[in-house]
Amino acid sequence: MGGLVDPLVGNIGGCIGEVSAIALALGGIYLLARKVISWHTPAAFLGTVFLTTVFVWVLNPERFINPFFHLFTGGLFLGAVYMATDLVTSPVTKSGMILFGVGCGFITFVIRVFGGYPEGVSFSILLMNAATPLIDRFTAPKPFGWVETSGG
Repeated sequence: MGGLVDPLVGNIGGCIGEVSAIALALGGIYLLARKVISWHTPAAFLGTVFLTTVFVWVLNPERFINPFFHLFTGGLFLGAVYMATDLVTSPVTKSGMILFGVGCGFITFVIRVFGGYPEGVSFSILLMNAATPLIDRFTAPKPFGWVETSGG
């Protein structure tokens, strides 16, 4: 095979559970269909990594890796679908989930592209987990009838 087909079907080396993007995506679709997870965090996570890597790849394709290679290799699918959607450590609001996913994606991009470590998914999730209480605080909906009063 070769190219992007190998990481899609799992014909590459890697840690157990992260080598077949198709199998991970099918499991994610199953979790979405059963309403165990929401699409907001994985879509924001994967979309941010894809868009940021497209940007640098277009600027210099000889230096930077193909954006699809970023999506289908490493623990990105595993982290975006199964780890970042953990109900205990991820935000509860939809806008918070999107912000969480964008933050995870951007940190993963920075670590993968500019850092000395080839995989940044787990670090990005851990860092954004630490920010989850702040994300929840700033994205919490206001109660019906809530009126901001000036301090006086």
